[in-house]
Amino acid sequence: MSSKDTYILGIESSCDETAAAVVKNGREVLSNVISSQIAIHTLYGGVVPEIASRKHIEKINQVVTEALKQAGMKITDCDAIGVTYGPGLIGPLLIGVSFAKGLSYASGVPLVGVHHIEGHISANYIENHELEPPFLCLVVSGGHTHLVRVKDYGEYEILGRTQDDAAGEAFDKVARAIGLGYPGGPKIDKVSKEGNPDAIHFPRAHVGDSEYDFSFSGLKSSVLNYLNSLEMKHEQYVQADVAASFQKAVVDVLVGNSVHAIEKFHADKFALAGGVASNSALREAMQKACEERGVKFYRPAPILCTDNAAMIGSAAYYDFKKGIRAGLDLNAVANLKLGERAY
Repeated sequence: MSSKDTYILGIESSCDETAAAVVKNGREVLSNVISSQIAIHTLYGGVVPEIASRKHIEKINQVVTEALKQAGMKITDCDAIGVTYGPGLIGPLLIGVSFAKGLSYASGVPLVGVHHIEGHISANYIENHELEPPFLCLVVSGGHTHLVRVKDYGEYEILGRTQDDAAGEAFDKVARAIGLGYPGGPKIDKVSKEGNPDAIHFPRAHVGDSEYDFSFSGLKSSVLNYLNSLEMKHEQYVQADVAASFQKAVVDVLVGNSVHAIEKFHADKFALAGGVASNSALREAMQKACEERGVKFYRPAPILCTDNAAMIGSAAYYDFKKGIRAGLDLNAVANLKLGERAY
């Protein structure tokens, strides 16, 4: 191990994945361990925060130990511990933050608190070593839909955000309504391949006074109304057609707002991030839109789109290099805003 290299242990527990990773110099992943809780939450049709918290307690020590083992390192070989401290579910966040603080205190390794969305954006640095700010990034997940100008490492301007449901949340609710179950995103993506995206026209919402903002609750309601109207008439619907038509409506809005921002800011680089960034229709449509405009397009592999700790290690590296450190009074912040630092 060269003394010039910087090694970060990343810890992520903001929702229902307990994850740890060791990242070298912000871009090279030495280990990336994820313990998913999807199977247990599927029984309830969504994430149950109490259950998620208990599972994090059970798994976090094992996951961190395994990440260090796979990287061939001890905790004292690391230069810092990066941990997600918001936004997310408060119980799960507290498990990760408390564990990281205890580990930092016991080992003497410095602590860095990481913003979860900043982690998603940083996932792009791992696979695209040439990517550097400034660029535009669309962050789409179960809890967030943000269109962001990445001005520099750790420096962001939010151009637009959802006014109601996040895109991933709408996917989950529609998937449940058409009998696909949880998690909705990958299931709708798969079924949509067999459907006609032009079978049903669902609305594309545009927020009048804010050109880059998103709104998906009206679209979700429109799908539910469509299903209810058929049920009242005792008519059947084609599951794949509903899924494909809904997905197209979401993708059209996401791509439309992104293209508007690309043209307005004369961007030459555009990145996707977040769980919904693994949606094949969104990736294809955004890639096509970027190619048509001569814009370089970046997106992480699906394993780095969903919640993971490699992205947290990457984000922590850039904060660490700036001299940012968290104290042992670091606390979880469920509604932490991008660009805010609560320590």
